[in-house]
Amino acid sequence: MDTYSVCFVCTGNICRSPMAEAVFRSHAADAGLDGQVVAGSAGTGGWHVGDPADSRTAAVLKEAGYELDHVARQFEARQFEPDWFAEHDLVVALDEGHERELRAMAPTQRDAAKIRLLRSYDPTASEGDGFGLDVPDPYYGGSEGFEECLRLVEAAVPGLLAEVGATLEERAGGEARAGTAPGGISGTAGTGRPAVAGEHSTGEHR
Repeated sequence: MDTYSVCFVCTGNICRSPMAEAVFRSHAADAGLDGQVVAGSAGTGGWHVGDPADSRTAAVLKEAGYELDHVARQFEARQFEPDWFAEHDLVVALDEGHERELRAMAPTQRDAAKIRLLRSYDPTASEGDGFGLDVPDPYYGGSEGFEECLRLVEAAVPGLLAEVGATLEERAGGEARAGTAPGGISGTAGTGRPAVAGEHSTGEHR
């Protein structure tokens, strides 16, 4: 069975990206895509590599009913590496600063085309809401910032999941057509994705 891999990226991989990973994985399971979608997360920097998720992220997720650990392991921060692009179908940045860093890191245009901003999937996102396309860094504030972060993530994940589901259906259809090609000749199908550009940096560190 073909799988679709999504990696969420923030700065330190202890606050926003593990939150997005947990929410996305839960929604994918609820949609019956648990075996078809693989979710992970990483940071653009290595300050917290090996650390657990921020306790406030863990607390907010637990309160909302999400599980942070997966396959009997405790979440540990990781740093995104350029060669990881080949392992993922989609690389989702939590703010425009991360998006720019990831684009600079992408080895090819094909890899750069995999990069998205999470809030680009939220139809209500706008400059007028005070956030634009960024999920703001909650690290330096209190629990309210983490609750707000979760709200923004939850608003964007359904749109992201809809795109992933549609892509999986397209792939399945392409494989079915390839298997019934005239003369028994099998073919292959591929998908391409447009890029979303960002202009400003938050300069945040988590």
